[in-house]
Amino acid sequence: MTSVAVLVELLRSSTSGGHVKSWERFAESAARLPERLPDGTGAGLDLTVYFLGKRERVDVLSPRVRIVTLRPVLGTTALTSADGAEDVTDLAPYHPRLAALLPRHDVWHLTHCFAFATTAVRRARRSVPAPRLLASVHTDVPLLASVYARYLVGRWLPGDHPAPGEFLADLAESRLRRRRDRLLDGCERVLVPTPAERAELARALGPHRVALLRRGIDHQRFRPDPGARARLGREYGVPADRPLVLFAGRLDATKGVPLLTESVRLLRERGRAVHLVMAGSGAEAGPVRRALGAGVSLLGPLPQDRLARVYAGCDVFAFPSRTETCGNVVAEAMASGLAVVLPEGARTTQWLTAPGRDGIVVRHDDPGEWADALDTLLGHPRLLSAVRRHAATTARDTHPTWDRVLTEDLLPAWLPGVRPRP
Repeated sequence: MTSVAVLVELLRSSTSGGHVKSWERFAESAARLPERLPDGTGAGLDLTVYFLGKRERVDVLSPRVRIVTLRPVLGTTALTSADGAEDVTDLAPYHPRLAALLPRHDVWHLTHCFAFATTAVRRARRSVPAPRLLASVHTDVPLLASVYARYLVGRWLPGDHPAPGEFLADLAESRLRRRRDRLLDGCERVLVPTPAERAELARALGPHRVALLRRGIDHQRFRPDPGARARLGREYGVPADRPLVLFAGRLDATKGVPLLTESVRLLRERGRAVHLVMAGSGAEAGPVRRALGAGVSLLGPLPQDRLARVYAGCDVFAFPSRTETCGNVVAEAMASGLAVVLPEGARTTQWLTAPGRDGIVVRHDDPGEWADALDTLLGHPRLLSAVRRHAATTARDTHPTWDRVLTEDLLPAWLPGVRPRP
């Protein structure tokens, strides 16, 4: 039996982001694995997913699958902004408790570039027999670090002081990018979410060391629900008499929130009775409220089940972000029957099979152009209904389940003898 440790150095909670939720879903899928898969494999996996937590804890999902939370050594809680929207990680160079647990596993799977990853790499150098080191790329951590560095400088130096923020942002991004690249270089295989990223990394690491790790979708949780609109009004006071545009994610500049805010403001200025619904928190929450007033409902971070009901109660999902490696929220919105509006060229457009039919792409990051795209949908009910219908069909027919991604993408990387998908 092969014992696999997945190292996710982020705080686990009911409102954690997509990275944490993805590995929770993979763990649940692993717990459902039969003793043997159709190709004769499957019984050889023992899986432990490690997260950060407020206390050490073990959640047993099955006799062969468990989730473990470990306390951070040098947590970043004190560095988060007032709304606490940033992910909490561990900046310590070494995590002694994790180092003591790692030798029981055969495969050490890195998903980040902080304390868990650096501990694994250091521990692997003196382990006999040596473990297999793998990694997967889930988000552009260096870019996000640069954004948060600017926010932190804004906290510490109120007023107009752009130079220190830019210096710290550039320093954080360059150092984290070098650290990430060193960690990836030491891994026998690196998993990435899109073919474009696979091609890019293959040039540096070699094509034999890079493979795809797609994202799945829970079609039972995220689906159209005719009764969701009324519940949205009852639970959150969202108006039911006008089109609802939804955004889900961190409310910061990396997600395109200022662009979306201005586009909705322009729509309302033109006389279109549109209401923006935002699920998440972040530094842009205040500016959004000031710009739109009663035209926006800020729901804060939501657990998955409540978020699913919010999706199903809205009409359009607008997501201007260009920093996503995958953007699971787009898949969740499409499965819920929403028309999605995305930036042309963003990696999130991979969820579409027929742009223009199952989703709308906007060429430029211009508020007027985004307002026009939203207006075209909201001003033509038949078109909006058609796009929503095609989105749900695409999700149902082409977006893989978490079980399928586990068996086709992860098991071949983890277990000897499991053949990768063609």
